[in-house]
Amino acid sequence: MADRALERFEELFGPEFGHGKAFELTGLRRALTALGDPQTKLPPTIHVAGTNGKGSTIAFMRAIAEAAGLRVHAFTKPHLHRLQARFLVTGAAINDDALIVAAERVHAVAPKLTQFDAQVTAAFLLFSEAQADLVLLETGMGGRDDSTNVITAPALSVITPIALDHGDVLGESLSAIAAHKAGILKPGTPAIIARQSPEARDVIEEEAAKIGAPLFRHSAEWDAYANAGRLVVQTETRTLDLPLPALHGAHQIDNAGLACAALMHWRDFDDGAFAAGITWARLPARLQALTRGSFSAPIRASGGEVWVDSGHNAHAARALAQALQHMKARRPAPTIAILGLRARKDAGEFIAALAQGVDQIIAAPLADDHIAPSQLVALAQQHNINATTAPSLAAAMQNAAQFPAPRVLICGSFLLAAEALAAESAQKT
Repeated sequence: MADRALERFEELFGPEFGHGKAFELTGLRRALTALGDPQTKLPPTIHVAGTNGKGSTIAFMRAIAEAAGLRVHAFTKPHLHRLQARFLVTGAAINDDALIVAAERVHAVAPKLTQFDAQVTAAFLLFSEAQADLVLLETGMGGRDDSTNVITAPALSVITPIALDHGDVLGESLSAIAAHKAGILKPGTPAIIARQSPEARDVIEEEAAKIGAPLFRHSAEWDAYANAGRLVVQTETRTLDLPLPALHGAHQIDNAGLACAALMHWRDFDDGAFAAGITWARLPARLQALTRGSFSAPIRASGGEVWVDSGHNAHAARALAQALQHMKARRPAPTIAILGLRARKDAGEFIAALAQGVDQIIAAPLADDHIAPSQLVALAQQHNINATTAPSLAAAMQNAAQFPAPRVLICGSFLLAAEALAAESAQKT
């Protein structure tokens, strides 16, 4: 089925990537002014930056807020299948027609915007014109110069874990990247900060002190940890004893804790809303098990498992390796990673981190802009991992099915994850 909204955005504003206009916000600000500054007319907004965990943290916050009876708007990226999934208006993805109308309104006043700036402008229009209690707003890249950072008075700022990614734009060091992410902090606006490396934490603390942004930091003003099969979230004034998150992986303990800490600071929800939200929250391609479609059926028939994750940098790969190690302790099995990475990613660092959790890599091509599978194989062999190539994801799955009751992880890119989920959905048994 054609993505009519994406096609229209591309007709009006060109492709999302490759325009060479990173961090040029003058046109965006002019467009917003011409449209009546909708970014100043939003419901209370929680602005989220970071390298990894933004989508999961927003999914947890949305589910908790909705469990408490709130109406929620959200803008997130990227999408897996359809552009409209980036625009959540009062709890539901916007329909194509409404999104196309918003795009055309933006184009009428600012035809030269980049596509992402047009998306952000459309989101502000849609959110300002539909009543809600909360907006969850995810940065596109960085923070300080990101298109979403034209908002001036969020209710909260949230920074998820910071790691090396997008080095060609944000810088090659953690401190440089952290400086971009810390740019979402606002004077007097509380900022809830996830677990950080010392280098990133120092940059955030320095920026917060400079502008007067109160910080609430993991392991200082709040904490979250698993205990006896429960999630415990503690602040200086309150303790939550909750079920474990529905999303898989130890890293989701931190993401769920961050979501709870943020919402505890913003509003006094009862414990039941927090418990319901973290067990209801779902997000595709975040260590998602494939359990019912015929795409994964040959592997499942042998007693194996198939998982999909869209993580695409070394920090995400380390979390995946840890999760796979925990799975292997539960059920020893050959662990096969079907891997595809986009050209701008650091494949060496990703594979080095993933190596701790896999026995075999099958490198597959992506639909667009990918690192050659043969190059991925060479990098895997440098880390003493057996590796082969496959001409497609389907062929890679056939190869993986030759192992006895394997544990298969499809990973490395939203493109590969989307392909896997589409194949599973199209072939439901």
